Formats: sequence, structure tokens, C-alpha cells
Amino acid sequence: MAQYKSLFSGSVGQKFTMGLTGLFLILFLIVHVSLNSLIFLNDGGASFNAGAHFMSHNPLIRVLEIGLFAGLIIHIVQALRLTLKNKKARPLDYAVNGGKFNSTWYSRSMGILGSLLLLFLIIHLANFWLPTKQALIKNTEHNTYTNLKQVFEKGYIVALYLLGVASLFYHLLHGFQSAFQTLGLNHKRYTPLIRKAGFGFSVLVCALFAAMPIALHFNILD
Repeated sequence: MAQYKSLFSGSVGQKFTMGLTGLFLILFLIVHVSLNSLIFLNDGGASFNAGAHFMSHNPLIRVLEIGLFAGLIIHIVQALRLTLKNKKARPLDYAVNGGKFNSTWYSRSMGILGSLLLLFLIIHLANFWLPTKQALIKNTEHNTYTNLKQVFEKGYIVALYLLGVASLFYHLLHGFQSAFQTLGLNHKRYTPLIRKAGFGFSVLVCALFAAMPIALHFNILD
């Protein structure tokens, strides 16, 4: 029992669960951005709606969704605990050891970036996930593509969405490599490749996420 407790309360255990859940969330992002990219087929949302319907009605996906939310909650809780622990251990905020010169600003700002991501996630769930679930419960048809277009007609929603994507970019830029390193997948030969893969992944995923609201807001797509 003590071993399981240390997995969530000890520093090593917290970082391990952060890395593990981080990789799980990266896999989710791959699936999510692949589904979103169907709108660029520019077929009036037919392919996107078909993909969204499959994701919302497939029993296996719905079970995995529970695991996704569990992983997300664990990731957020552990991130908050680590942030608070680091602040207590470093009350002078790098005044002595010059840590600011040994790390990037975004790696030191994971707390702020994570908070922006949480706000973005709440907006995303309220506008897209919740209407889909309501339609599923009521057993009614839901045109997810039309819902996207209606939401992204609002300029302030697009601005908030892009701010969230920017936060996601810097979060991934730090978190991708950090997840592999935390899990012990760190080697002088492979770490540079992991860093480059993380940068490429961050750019590609976030560019696709950002392109969607922009394309819909400015009516680039049908």
C-alpha cells in the first residue's frame, strides 16, 4: 500500500506519473488532430461528421474516454503538486543558483502555461464535447461541423482558442522530451533525436489545431 502511495506522493513517483500520463495525452492529441484535419477535405464537413460520429458512438472509444479523463486529472493534479513543491524548495526564485540561465522560460512557466491550457480545455469541452454528449444522451442527430462553424464565428472564441494552442505548443515543447527523460528513455545518442521529434510534433500538431478555427472563421472552407 505504501508503494502505491509513494507513486503519487513522492517526487520520483509524481514525475513518473506525469511522464506516463503525458505520453498518453500525446497519443490522444494524435487521434484528435487527425480527426480535426478531416475538415480540410473541404467536403462540407461530411468526412469530419462521420469521424465525429464514430468517435462518439464507438463503445471502445467511450471506455477509453474514461481513461483519458482519469489521465488528464492525474496529470493536472501532479503538475500542481510539483509546481507547489518546487516553489517551496526555491523561495528566492533562482536568486542564488542562476537557474534562469540554465533553462528555457517555458520550462520554468509550466504552471502558467498549464493554467491557460486548463482554461482552454474548459472552453473546448463546453463548446464541443458537451453538445455531442447531450445529443448522444437524447439520441438525436448532431452536426458537429455546423457546431464548429457556429462557435468559431465568434472572434473572441477564436482568439482564446489560439491562445490555448500557443500554450499547448510550449507545453509540448517542454513536455515531449521531459516525458521520455522522466521514464528513463534518455541517452546521449537518442536524446537529440527525441528533442527534434518533439519540436516537429509540437509544430505540426499546433499548426493543424490553429488552422481549423482560422479557416472556419474566415470562411476558407465550405
